[in-house]
Amino acid sequence: MNILLTGSSGWLGATLGPRLKQDGHKVTGLDVRPGEHTTVLGSVADRATIDRTMQTEGITAVIHSAALHKPDIARHPTSEFIAVNVQGTLNLLEAAVAVGADRFILTSTTSLMISESIRAGLKGGAARAAWITEEMQPLRPRNIYGVTKLAAEHLGRMVSGNHGLPVVVLRTGRFFPEADDMAHAIEQSDENTKANEFLFRRLTVEDAAEAHVAALHRAPTLGFGEFIISAPTPFVPEDCQELIHDAPSVVARYFPEYRALYNKRGWSMFTSVDRVYSSAKAEAGLGFRCKTSFAEVLAALR
Repeated sequence: MNILLTGSSGWLGATLGPRLKQDGHKVTGLDVRPGEHTTVLGSVADRATIDRTMQTEGITAVIHSAALHKPDIARHPTSEFIAVNVQGTLNLLEAAVAVGADRFILTSTTSLMISESIRAGLKGGAARAAWITEEMQPLRPRNIYGVTKLAAEHLGRMVSGNHGLPVVVLRTGRFFPEADDMAHAIEQSDENTKANEFLFRRLTVEDAAEAHVAALHRAPTLGFGEFIISAPTPFVPEDCQELIHDAPSVVARYFPEYRALYNKRGWSMFTSVDRVYSSAKAEAGLGFRCKTSFAEVLAALR
């Protein structure tokens, strides 16, 4: 395939680009910043650049991972989020239809599924952790990042329905290397925080890249689909009430050894978990399961 990869200089793109080439694909990387795997410098908001690149490179598939993210809220105005995350996605979708591309993968985020009421769970505002699947409704994103990513998903659904372009949306959990901004982050150790998150909301960047590879292959048979991509959780919905009040006890039932391993390293478990992402649909629909889970984290600690 001749693939246009947007966001090719980013954390995901720099991992995904080489992975796609490994499978023999021709990859055209597009980003506003130079990078080892970026061949076209430009913004997805620039329709002329998109059209020209699609046509001259003979693009047959698009992986759209470029976006302004939550940390960018402090640095960019709302209008820029709309230009990049919404108009940029529409530019790519329409250009893909125009050149006859046969698949489109959109990198989205689980963040758009988290409302203020769910976040309030850690402050005593919820009786149980939220069990989050793709069927959860209504979606009420709490910031411009989530709002624009949800709008991008709706555009993908619309274009797919109107033009028959297979569009797969991957709502990825947290895989970026920046320190966590969650209310229950472990202040003394970002590594500890990230390890805990593999229980319910994190994945490695390598697994995020593999999910895109899987979506690329399954897209033509799916038409349109939305999938949560996160490390497989050991929890079940029946754990949710206890997770909000005493997460360490729940974790100990599944991993009796974790306390000794954590104590040796001076780590601690979150006292409360407010949400759990289920990746069951991705396993069934994409045939994809993250390789790294909390069990692998404990194996590394051993």
